[in-house]
Amino acid sequence: MAETATTPPGNTVTRSTKDLTRAAVSGWLGTAMEFMDFQLYSLAAAIVFNQIFFPEASPAIALIAAMATYGVGYVARLAGAVYFGRMGDRLGRRKVLFITIALMGVSTTLIGVLPTYQMIGITAPILLVVLRLIQGFGAGAEIAGATVMLAEYAPVKRRGLVASLVSLGTNSGTLAASGLWALLLAVLTEEQLLSWGWRLPFLLSFVLMIFAVWVRRNVKESPVFEARADVVDGVALSRAEVESATTEPVLQTALKQRKGKAFFLALTLRFGQAGNSGLIQTFLVGYIATSLAMDRALATEAIMWGSVAGFVTVPVIGMLGDRFGRRTMYTVLSLLTIAFAFPMMLMITSGSTAGLLFGMIAGLNLGVLGLFALESVTMAELFGARTRFTQLALTKEIGGILATAIGPVIAASLTALTGSWWPIAAMLVVYSTITLVAARLSPETVGRDLVRLEDAA
Repeated sequence: MAETATTPPGNTVTRSTKDLTRAAVSGWLGTAMEFMDFQLYSLAAAIVFNQIFFPEASPAIALIAAMATYGVGYVARLAGAVYFGRMGDRLGRRKVLFITIALMGVSTTLIGVLPTYQMIGITAPILLVVLRLIQGFGAGAEIAGATVMLAEYAPVKRRGLVASLVSLGTNSGTLAASGLWALLLAVLTEEQLLSWGWRLPFLLSFVLMIFAVWVRRNVKESPVFEARADVVDGVALSRAEVESATTEPVLQTALKQRKGKAFFLALTLRFGQAGNSGLIQTFLVGYIATSLAMDRALATEAIMWGSVAGFVTVPVIGMLGDRFGRRTMYTVLSLLTIAFAFPMMLMITSGSTAGLLFGMIAGLNLGVLGLFALESVTMAELFGARTRFTQLALTKEIGGILATAIGPVIAASLTALTGSWWPIAAMLVVYSTITLVAARLSPETVGRDLVRLEDAA
């Protein structure tokens, strides 16, 4: 059976169901590895890094410092988005995905062998930041590349469902990382965890990297990239080459289109998922253990079960997006997250284990995983094929810096200043409202021809 990419007449590229399956597995593995690496780091930053790499600071300051080392990776992600995004648009998606996964895997593994502050002093957190930067540089284009690849492979009527597999990859990575940390917290003593146990998850990530690289060896290039009117012999023509070599209307239209509107819409759509993720999946883990003085295993357990529920949430939202449209589903999920923000925090801070678990599981699926399922396809549809990889990668990483990376630091500062949980709920409302407004201003993108070189807005 062959799947046909939506391409201009006479320029059709076909891929078999087997090719689509390989691309889907490759994208799933790569994003699983990216999010496992980053979730391992974020949980470690919230649970143990404040004691291992910043032991001389007060608990509140150490948590802020640990969250800051988590955040610096997003600066490197932006650099990686620019570098690898342009490479992906120029030379193809497949080549970039080999490089990014290797950078992520090696740097994450090396974190597992770092000396601690007690061993080498201030050099320890410096080395941690360096590896975090390398990890981020590779990750800056990984999820964007996987998103673009799956969206460009997918049959039009099932694009939301197929592209949501990227979100399932992130969910799998989050689940694996949360499960590993939950296991460590359950079976190891405090002394064992701080002396050597924290290293195990980072070292185990090396196995996943080897498997992901092996799978990607047999993945073919995106059919949309090969069908682009500006690609000759597998390389995209530069702007100067296009202007001097052709007067073809489709190329001229793409070059003359004024850029920026689609990028701004995608960036603001990103705020809800990115900001909510930083608060729920990162900050709350440390906040529950330190400020609420509750069993830190509860937060990782909640994220783990929330990720399990996400295996239903993500494909269902992907299918609903195909059926009812991206704008409608963005609107529904944003409104639900806004309405649930304060009740969620009341449940988490109530002292009830059941309330904490339900609040975090529901919040994760509504405000993070559900929106991510939509984001995976909507951003690919908003951008034209000529700059899709670059714009999508930049959108994700700038949104990540402004929301996911900075958000936990702001939340840590505001909760320390106010001595209350309400700033967390307020930030969830603000992030989700930004996405709600963006959804209402965005064009509907369902069924858009992804070979078109110009943006949808």
